[in-house]
Amino acid sequence: VQLQASGGGLVQPGGSLRLSCTGSGLNFDKYVIGWFRQAPGKEHEGISCSDPSDGGTYYADSVQGRFTISRDNAKNTVYLQMNNLEPEDTAVYYCAADTLPGCIATKTHDYYGMDFWGKGTQVTVSS
Repeated sequence: VQLQASGGGLVQPGGSLRLSCTGSGLNFDKYVIGWFRQAPGKEHEGISCSDPSDGGTYYADSVQGRFTISRDNAKNTVYLQMNNLEPEDTAVYYCAADTLPGCIATKTHDYYGMDFWGKGTQVTVSS
């Protein structure tokens, strides 16, 4: 199983980025995909999740209204559209997959409670 997050970069405050999480070696459409981020010196924060069992999505308060998660199972890809970025969004962003429905691990910031993890992508928001 491989997961790969991509799409990070340097952006000015108020700017946008779209992250992609592409998976291989798993029945992608059966897995919950969660987005986590880790800022320097901080723990992993679960920020968004896509649950294919009911089509549900989850957003942490810190990103609600600014980030949008979507998935294209035909491409084995989940996207995270990030708008109105703030310096506080600076972090390494990771995607992870979980068989357990309900986005529980994401909601509880339990990054290592997911089943599979990908390498992260750096997002830096700075003027």
